[in-house]
Amino acid sequence: MRFKNKEILRFFIIAIFASTIITSSLFQTQISTAQRPDNIAPPPPSVGAGVPLTYFGPSPSEVDPQLIGPVKLLKAGQVDLNASTITLPLYQGQVKTNSTEGDGVKKVWYVLTDTSDRGNAESLGLNWSPKLTYSQVGNATRVATIEKNTTLTFNAGTVDFKPNRTLVPGDAPNAFPPKAATAGSVGDKDYSPLVRIQNAGNQIYNAPIVAYDVEAKDISFCNGNPDHGLVHDKVVKICPEEQTVTLKLVQGLSFSRPVLYLSLDASEQTTATLEVATFAPRLDDIQTGHDDSAFSAIERLFAVTNGPTGKDNPQRQGLNSAIIDNATSPLNIFGGIPTIALDYSPLWDVNLGEWTKEASDNGYKSRLNQEFQFLDFVEQGWITGPEGKPFGSTGNIVNCPIVFRFL
Repeated sequence: MRFKNKEILRFFIIAIFASTIITSSLFQTQISTAQRPDNIAPPPPSVGAGVPLTYFGPSPSEVDPQLIGPVKLLKAGQVDLNASTITLPLYQGQVKTNSTEGDGVKKVWYVLTDTSDRGNAESLGLNWSPKLTYSQVGNATRVATIEKNTTLTFNAGTVDFKPNRTLVPGDAPNAFPPKAATAGSVGDKDYSPLVRIQNAGNQIYNAPIVAYDVEAKDISFCNGNPDHGLVHDKVVKICPEEQTVTLKLVQGLSFSRPVLYLSLDASEQTTATLEVATFAPRLDDIQTGHDDSAFSAIERLFAVTNGPTGKDNPQRQGLNSAIIDNATSPLNIFGGIPTIALDYSPLWDVNLGEWTKEASDNGYKSRLNQEFQFLDFVEQGWITGPEGKPFGSTGNIVNCPIVFRFL
């Protein structure tokens, strides 16, 4: 995301921080009994006030979703704030296969989260991402055809869910990079979550696979405890009878606003392992490092290797912490998301930073919560790339559809 000058940037940052004090009584009632993972969900506005929570009015976001307050962005699903999950429609399709036994088709189960089709995004409750239009490069997208029964037939691309996810931490105090990392699901050479529907205007959909080559009865885990040798590791419940799947969400931050998102695919093995996602190397065909330039399909995500650790530390953040503290999220920082920016894409270009020894010695290491704050520390030299190298894109892409904005 870009700003024309530093004065506009300064005003934007001040406005964001000031606006975080405004929250709705309705929203706070919803989350007052919820678990507040990593303290990223906002506290009730009645804290320190002389009036009860019920005196506070509705959130401005109920009038205009671009204003401060809670907004469900991926409207296709039901979000459970207590459990940090979303329940989405489960779609069944088929994928063409080539084998020694001859050509055929096999069942595939998937979800829809984003699309380049604005009209269908609104009607289906998906995230609209114009940037997905520019993902049709190399082999980054698969091709699908709508059949008469409205199911999709994919030309190729499968996922193996049988591998066991393994992660061996690095030597203390640096758990990252890990000594070994194996993703719990692996796409073949033709798999990408991105699909171009060739007989429907060539629109692009984000359609991650959550199960493959299994019958409905084999993955009927309507009450939970799914077999992750058959389904995606993020699946909490899956119920083909009801055509739904419940997926675990991850916490993050975007322009000082706490968010929940899905993390389903990554282009690199270690990244996929850390994200508990499918390793999808075909996403490597998408150009990274170009952020908001013309014809860019990506938006930037900022992660740090060696942020503060300690599961109960309110400043906790980073990959070391995620591994050492067995935390559910490294609390990554996202660029533009729907309703507060125009450059959203579910394809996030991972920009990895490392606090310098000087920053640590001076006590500057802390939880950062927005893009330009992070870049300010980079510009001042307090954060570099890993091992002191220049800061920038790692070349890795993660597929992380945004689901919910707390503020």
